[in-house]
Amino acid sequence: MRAPILKVEDLSVHFRIDAGEGLFRHDYQTIKAVDRVSFELAPAETLGVVGESGCGKSTLARAILGLVAPAGGRIAWLGDNLVGKTEDEMREKRRQLQLIFQDPYGSLDPRMTVGQIVGEPLKNFFPSMSKMQVRERVSGMLKMVGLAPEQINRYPHEFSGGQCQRIGIARALVVNPRLVVCDEPVSALDVSIQAQIVNLLKELQKKLQLSLIFIAHDLSVVRHVSDRVLVMYMGKVMEINDSERIYRNPAHPYTRALIESVPIPDPKLERERARRALGGELPSPTHPPSGCVFRTRCPFAQDKCAAAEPPLEELEDGTRVACVRYAEIKGELEL
Repeated sequence: MRAPILKVEDLSVHFRIDAGEGLFRHDYQTIKAVDRVSFELAPAETLGVVGESGCGKSTLARAILGLVAPAGGRIAWLGDNLVGKTEDEMREKRRQLQLIFQDPYGSLDPRMTVGQIVGEPLKNFFPSMSKMQVRERVSGMLKMVGLAPEQINRYPHEFSGGQCQRIGIARALVVNPRLVVCDEPVSALDVSIQAQIVNLLKELQKKLQLSLIFIAHDLSVVRHVSDRVLVMYMGKVMEINDSERIYRNPAHPYTRALIESVPIPDPKLERERARRALGGELPSPTHPPSGCVFRTRCPFAQDKCAAAEPPLEELEDGTRVACVRYAEIKGELEL
């Protein structure tokens, strides 16, 4: 693997919630939204982050971008630890680290024109740019994402959802970032538009040599866009592997369950295929299970799975998996 542009080590994000008020004190409980997550990201690589709703994907992204404060760990961007930096120290880093939001309409100010929306980051990071330079840069970026420069004076309500997401992509890329976090950027779009946006992101990544963190719950989308995939469950990493390998031969029962939940486009094959249903409910984040947090829903769980939390171990083929029974059940996990 190439030298990483981003290295996350034992990153944790905790939230304290009010659990009721006593006579003389408040009672609080702690939710470990992200719990000791570690991974690396190479230049021009796409890392897909998948998992059920509430597993910590978006919180992980916001911690990397400095939008929430970590409870512990290290976030090394080009070797420089971002944890604990002041707002002034983070200013130049923020130019290099940008975000594409999930909601294409909600992320755009309806009172601003497209030119103002896309040009706003330029005014923040490059205040010396003239109005003409900003306009030229914005027009070029709109063209790059598949919009007409003549649309620069229109407002968000005049565009479709897919076009609004293109505006959001233009806004993220206009300051020439090196890493873009895509927080479920296609989940609010029609299926046909999803493919267009994903293909656009792949084209832009290749052209601009971007590194991407692509967050999604749709594994078919993640497979199409990602080089590697990180699987999360209740704030923890269950598995990290190459994209094709993780879909052919998942190493964790939770990964296998996620892949089996993706419908096959052919109705006949979809009806005939055998499924290993993922039963049970997500445990309470304030009272997670002992040992492996997935054991209460895992069809392969045994008593030893409750004894201790499994470490994220690296196997000979480069797979990293957190499962004490992997060697025993790997044959049953193959697709």
